[in-house]
Amino acid sequence: MATGTTGELRPATAADADAVAHIWREGWADAHLGHVPDALVAVRTPASFAERARDRVADTTVATRQGTVVGFVMVAGDEVDQLYLDRTARGGGLGGALLRHAEAVVRAAGHDRAWLAVATGNAAGRRFYARQGWLDEGRFAHRAPVPGGAVEVECHRFRSPGR
Repeated sequence: MATGTTGELRPATAADADAVAHIWREGWADAHLGHVPDALVAVRTPASFAERARDRVADTTVATRQGTVVGFVMVAGDEVDQLYLDRTARGGGLGGALLRHAEAVVRAAGHDRAWLAVATGNAAGRRFYARQGWLDEGRFAHRAPVPGGAVEVECHRFRSPGR
């Protein structure tokens, strides 16, 4: 799909689901523990990440280095739904490459701009998106999906810059 000095981006396959689940679980913990309601933490088990990674293969793009999955992005409609990097791959440009790819996917689907939600307490995430040129539109109550419903999480809504 895309190759660069930081790695390669390609569509995920079913064989990538375990690596995606591992990266997602660790990254989610780094970004969310202490910043989201206990009710959400309780349902974000290792099994939940594994199941969700398997279910989302079709809308996932992975970043690889030397054939190893080190990050991923998931797009749902006009939303950049998930973007995580392995702890060893942070700070090297892959996050920005994944985000730009997600923006292109959103535009290709006919949307003018992408958006995403960042937990209010996730200051590092908010700084990352701001450095990428994304605009913080302020706080909102995001309804994080959980089995049987949703848990409300205080987030900031970011949107991509215009074309």
